[in-house]
Amino acid sequence: MADKVKKLPYFYGNITREDAESYLKQGGMGDGLYLMRQSRNYLGGFALSVAFGRQVYHYTIERELNDTYAIAGGKSHRNPVDVIDYHAQEADGLICLLRKPMNRPKGMEPKVGAFEDLKEELIKQYVKQTWNLTGHALEQAIISQRPQLEKLIATTAHEKMPWFHGAITREESEPRLLKSPRTNGKFLIRQRDTNGSYALCLLHDGQVMHYRIDKDKAGKLSIPDGKKFDTLWQLVEHYSYKPDGLLRVLTEPCSRPDGASNDIGRPALPKNHPVDGSTRRPKDNNLNTYETRGPNTDAMPMDTAVYESPYADPDELRQTHVDRSQLFLEDGELGSGNFGTVLKGLYTMRKTKKPVAVKILKNDDNNAAVREEMLREANVMQQLDNPYIVRMIGICEAENLMLVMELAELGPLHKYLQRNKLNVPIKNITELVHQVSMGMKYLEEHNFVHRDLAARNVLLVTQHYAKISDFGLSKALTEEENYYKAKGHGKWPVKWYAPECMNYFKFSCKSDVWSFGVLMWEAYSYGQKPYKGMKGNEVIQLIESGQRMDAPANCPPEIYELMKKCWTYKADERPGFSVVEPRLRDYYYDISH
Repeated sequence: MADKVKKLPYFYGNITREDAESYLKQGGMGDGLYLMRQSRNYLGGFALSVAFGRQVYHYTIERELNDTYAIAGGKSHRNPVDVIDYHAQEADGLICLLRKPMNRPKGMEPKVGAFEDLKEELIKQYVKQTWNLTGHALEQAIISQRPQLEKLIATTAHEKMPWFHGAITREESEPRLLKSPRTNGKFLIRQRDTNGSYALCLLHDGQVMHYRIDKDKAGKLSIPDGKKFDTLWQLVEHYSYKPDGLLRVLTEPCSRPDGASNDIGRPALPKNHPVDGSTRRPKDNNLNTYETRGPNTDAMPMDTAVYESPYADPDELRQTHVDRSQLFLEDGELGSGNFGTVLKGLYTMRKTKKPVAVKILKNDDNNAAVREEMLREANVMQQLDNPYIVRMIGICEAENLMLVMELAELGPLHKYLQRNKLNVPIKNITELVHQVSMGMKYLEEHNFVHRDLAARNVLLVTQHYAKISDFGLSKALTEEENYYKAKGHGKWPVKWYAPECMNYFKFSCKSDVWSFGVLMWEAYSYGQKPYKGMKGNEVIQLIESGQRMDAPANCPPEIYELMKKCWTYKADERPGFSVVEPRLRDYYYDISH
């Protein structure tokens, strides 16, 4: 949503109330003249400035807990633009109707705050050093988890600011501020206790004044009887342009004695607390690391060991064949199919042990075709390396032919959603289907067709991390051909197949997009069967007649529209994953900011 708001002609960015009033005066101060700006105290919020009776009135548009937006005490809306549209029709608490937008002067872009300038580099550095990621994996991590990363960085960015001195005492703070030069307004912030209480220490006429900064139950920070802020850097930004109850404005940050936070190029990054119990840490031990992720924070994919390749450690050599003596199989099936069974196992590598899933070929009659099919799947999987695709570790030829793959313990997406319907919100589902779209975009870019994309073939590592699996029907396309043509009709999952698959046996990345639309329907219906009660030929007739499945209950309208785009009849008019993934991403960001 933030990106869409930035494009509005009446959005001015990170300007002050005084700046907003100045622009409205330039516009004539007509009743109902308005502009929108970024909130300087609510993270992810906005502010509305409205002229009426030759005065300017300011309203905060808060982002609420359920990802809606509202002016305090007013009606909730899906996004800030809807708030504006509503108040153009109904005053509903405002001083007047919003009548005319005060658009930015020609050539003027929305003002970017100091933190926004740093944010991109901070996010990149955080992911790179905390999870030791580079290249494509780094980009995928940032794209998939940007909303969480932005919030994490925003709420911890003060740790790297020169004015933040950590848990020092009142007595320790004063000599630092009194050290030359003794500039009025020189300041620092120190941590008072572990409950989120801080102190602002301000130099005024040769004396150090101490202001307590408290955190309320909602996590808002404020000086007693002062404005409330989501972050310390917003508090500092506010008091840097107006005293608002302090003896003077904040002018010069007092740097820490070690100067550790002055270098923007080497930000002091938070250390990671992986939920899987591993102890990976940034390689650079000189970094000033500090706590960030609390026990109630949702896990990110990068928090799990399977985000990295089993061979990410240079001391572990890539193996295409797994030695049976290094593989221990546990009792109990993870799944089964025509090929045989999947068991949980433990693979002992040079330095570590990895939990794995082992696909065991059941081939009592020694059918060469069945064996070849399994080896073909292994060959496809060994060519793929993406965080959102189940990784192939190797083949083990022993009592049976076995495919050893990384383990996704929570199992298939549809079954997980059926079991946990009350505990998985729409935002979580969007996060997972977006990850699937990223994996499919990778396949599209590398000219692979999956041919069996469905919720049953999406496995969950955690509730917030999905991987595409089961490449038994997959095909690598040649550069000359953008589709694969089957020789005849097989035992196909008809309800997931595009019309050209059934009519002409043609499979392409565009037919995978059709399947992805069905997968989305499964996900947002919490694991229901598509076309329930209908036979394959009835489904084909329904599609040929131009009808499509209805939207699942409570499915967001934007998501259903995307499903229908995926179900465009003609393949060449159907969007590719290069279009589908960014649309899902935008929607996910909208509901996460």
